[in-house]
Amino acid sequence: MGVARPSTFSIVAFDPKTKDLGIAVESKFVAVGSVVPFAQAGVGAVATQSYANTSYGPKALGMLKRGIAPKDALQKLVGSDKGAAQRQVGVIDARGRPASYTGKECVAWAGHIVGKNYAAQGNLLAGEAVVKSMGRAFEVTEGDLPVKLLAALQAGQRAGGDRRGQQSAALLVVRDGGGYGGFNDRWVDIRVDDHPQPIEELVRLFNLYDVTLLNREHPKDAVPIEGEVLRELQAGLIALGFLHGPPPRKYDAKTKAAFESWAGVNNFENKIRKDGKIWNSVLRAFRWSIEATRS
Repeated sequence: MGVARPSTFSIVAFDPKTKDLGIAVESKFVAVGSVVPFAQAGVGAVATQSYANTSYGPKALGMLKRGIAPKDALQKLVGSDKGAAQRQVGVIDARGRPASYTGKECVAWAGHIVGKNYAAQGNLLAGEAVVKSMGRAFEVTEGDLPVKLLAALQAGQRAGGDRRGQQSAALLVVRDGGGYGGFNDRWVDIRVDDHPQPIEELVRLFNLYDVTLLNREHPKDAVPIEGEVLRELQAGLIALGFLHGPPPRKYDAKTKAAFESWAGVNNFENKIRKDGKIWNSVLRAFRWSIEATRS
C-alpha cells in the first residue's frame, strides 16, 4: 500500500471565544489540503503528515468525541501503527488542549511545539525556527482564528518553511452550522493545490472568500442604506441594469429586490442584511463592479 509523504509544516488551533477549530498547512507537495487536515466542530482538529496515515484524522476525531484527551488519543494512534516512527501529527480538542507527536524517523529538521490553544509541527524544515515562529505569530496576532492561522503560516515560511520549497497550502476552520447555508460545519475551507507562492495565494483566496461568503465584520462595519449611500446604490443598480425607471428616495421593495438580484448574481447572497443596512465590504465590492463596467 502506498503512502503519501507531505513533509510540511502545519498548525492546529482552537479559539476559546468563538469555539472555532482549525488547521493551516503548507508543503512542497501537491494538494496538501486533501491529505493533512481533518476537523469537526465541537470535537477537534487534526493534522496528519510525514508519510501521512490519513486514518489518524477520523480515528482521532472519534476518540476526541468520546472524551479521550488529545495526548491519550495520540498514544493510542501511534501505539497501534507499525509505521509510527515516520508519522507526525498534531491534535487539539474543543477544550483547547493541544498535543503533537513527531516520529523518530521523520526527516530532519522535524519537531513540534505546543502552546496555549495550539500545536505547531513540521518535518523536512529549514530548522526549528519554523515552528517557533509559527507559535509566536499565533500568540501575538490580533484577530479571529483564520487570521491567526494565516499569520502563523506566513511566519513559518519567512523562517524558512519546507526546505524543498513550496507548492500547496490549505486553511480549514470549522464552526457548528458555519458552512454554506448552515448545512455543515466547514466555515472556511480553501485550498491552493499547486502554485509557486501558495501561502500568498491562500491569503488572496481567503480575502475573496471572506468578502463573498463570511460575516466576520463588526456591526459598526455596516452603514444604513439611506442618503448618499442610497443614491449611489440606486444609480449603480440602474447602470448595471438591475433597476429601471426613476428611483424613489427610499430603500423601497423595488430597490431592495434589485440589490438582492445583484447580490445573488455576484454570490453575495450570504452577505445580505435584513435591517436596511449594507456591509462596507459589500459596498466596496459593488463599487468595484461599477468601475469594471467603465474600464
